[in-house]
Amino acid sequence: MNPTTDASSNARPRRTRHGVTSEVISRTLRRGLDKLAALQEADGSWKGDYGGPMFLLPMYVATCHIARHPIPAARRAEMIRYVRNVQQPDGSIGLHAEGDGCMFTSVLCYVALRLLDVPATDPDLARMRRWIHENGGPLGAASWGKFTLALLSLYDYEGLNPILPELWLLPDALPVHPSKLWCHCRQVYLPMAYLYGMRAAIPADEQIRAIRREIYPQPYESIEWRRHRDTVARADSYNPPTKVLWAANQAMALYEDRHPRATRRRAMEELLDHIRFEDQVTNYIRIGPVNAVLNTLVHHFREPDGEEARRSFVTLDQYIWDGHDGAKMNGYNSTALWDTAFAVQSILATPFADDYLPTLVRAHDYIRDNQVLEDVPHKERYFRHASKGGWPFSDRLHGWPITDCTAEGFKAAVALEPKMARPVPEELLRDAVRLLLSFQNADGGWATYELKRGPDWLELLNPSQVFGAIMVDYSYVECTSACLQALSRARLRFPGFLEAEIARAIRRGETFLRQQQRADGSFEGSWAVCFTYGTWFGVHGLTAAGAKGTDPAVERALSFLKARQNTDGGWGEHHSSCSERRYVKHPESQMVNTAWALSSLVRGGQGATEEARRAAELLIERQDRDGDWPRESIVGVFNKTALINYENYRRYFSIWALAQYARAGRWIPLPHHNP
Repeated sequence: MNPTTDASSNARPRRTRHGVTSEVISRTLRRGLDKLAALQEADGSWKGDYGGPMFLLPMYVATCHIARHPIPAARRAEMIRYVRNVQQPDGSIGLHAEGDGCMFTSVLCYVALRLLDVPATDPDLARMRRWIHENGGPLGAASWGKFTLALLSLYDYEGLNPILPELWLLPDALPVHPSKLWCHCRQVYLPMAYLYGMRAAIPADEQIRAIRREIYPQPYESIEWRRHRDTVARADSYNPPTKVLWAANQAMALYEDRHPRATRRRAMEELLDHIRFEDQVTNYIRIGPVNAVLNTLVHHFREPDGEEARRSFVTLDQYIWDGHDGAKMNGYNSTALWDTAFAVQSILATPFADDYLPTLVRAHDYIRDNQVLEDVPHKERYFRHASKGGWPFSDRLHGWPITDCTAEGFKAAVALEPKMARPVPEELLRDAVRLLLSFQNADGGWATYELKRGPDWLELLNPSQVFGAIMVDYSYVECTSACLQALSRARLRFPGFLEAEIARAIRRGETFLRQQQRADGSFEGSWAVCFTYGTWFGVHGLTAAGAKGTDPAVERALSFLKARQNTDGGWGEHHSSCSERRYVKHPESQMVNTAWALSSLVRGGQGATEEARRAAELLIERQDRDGDWPRESIVGVFNKTALINYENYRRYFSIWALAQYARAGRWIPLPHHNP
């Protein structure tokens, strides 16, 4: 933590026209900055709890059980505590930690607890088992749940729709070739197809047979598995199978019953080659936790004592996070680059940034040292976009650059440049700009990891049942806005460099954003909850492209926000906004939603309004004495339905919004620290 002076000012507190003193705003910002600085890691980054999806931890536990990989007793106890903490009153487990009952996750969490040696007589397990039985049992679990159960010999492969390895042998020009899928979808179904092709499963021992008797309301041996390939519980049917998917599954089932063995062998070799490539270029971290556990299982079933299996378990532990509510599996190996880029920008927005220079230097070094410096080898062969110049969500070892992470990393690096003795080299910053330009889609927007490769109708083949928008890497409001902000910054930093290309990209991106604005003025967010988040990005993206506060699109966006402000001055948006795709009010104001809304008002030229004042007062009021803000509802989301936690959002976004508000009011901050 950076030292700050404890001397108090003798100056008379200066009161703004809104009735909030400079002393109060200074103290709030100082406390928040002190807390944020104290949480910085030794490597200069910020990391946080990135848990929430309740299928991740049981998949990890299942993998460890299958491979007989020991979980230390203390960690097992914390994993059990976590599942108990998120269990709903009716006994179920939600798709995410705050969700209503889901068969997929309830069954997997039940199995995980049993594999962690919780006895079947445990009251929490009894409640969970009752809910599972009352809602139809594991035959209605979503497809990923059935697949995981099959690996444990708790479900029969005959009850799965085919996951054909041979799809990878199709000409890659076809729209149904896996190369056209969103990379997370592609990298999950890659090892799934391999494990399906070899019918990977452990032998059923007495423990497994006991669990079968517990979770199924009917005798296991009596189940006609093929009849239940498309059975899905009501709780798991967010994205029910379409007629197109049903027809595709029927065709694949006919092929599966008659597939040539030689073709299957060739397909399996192709899959293994791609799996090994993903392992090598990510240093066995893999793109995310689901393909991390599945790739690990591929190596275990092929060569249990081999080097690939050993390395897999070493890196798999990076995903485990010891949280305040127990041990969980994070949704990435860390949030380091993303959190650090935002933390830096929030500190720099305050008038006290120079007092935190050591913190900023360490953060800058992390950002500088985790930029991706080269493309992966043979990227066309393995369906990878260029990487050179990008920033990942976590670290360079992970190696998958993302559009908005690259944009935020670039913005932070350029903003820090004047204060650093060893800034990011200019040519590497230019590489980031080149990469951002290469990521722009034909519709003018930006997707996540690569260009959009497949048609929208591929979503009709979404087999997940519980997730939406998983098949294609669509253009998103958030990614587009972040890239517009970065390119706008690049135009100022490198005048004349790719001038025409940047200007054209900004024009096209602005057009995309305007097309995404809804009739009510809002922008839908896809990576956090939801319309407050999307509108924050929408306003910042439009203004970065040159729009003023008087622009009708900006005015409509701010009118949308102001109409939804709560009586206490805050905003609170419920996570069901994401799945229902309409604004749903949270019972209480949430500080992160409030920070995004306040920041939008300021950026749109309405920082001096009554609405902004009330929002700022609430953020100040809700701050804890140690400078933190209270933990509230999870605000991250992916694929419409799965909440995921961003532990640091409440910290740096609250600081950032208050700093913007103070600047808009032309407040003169007090120079001294007021503890």
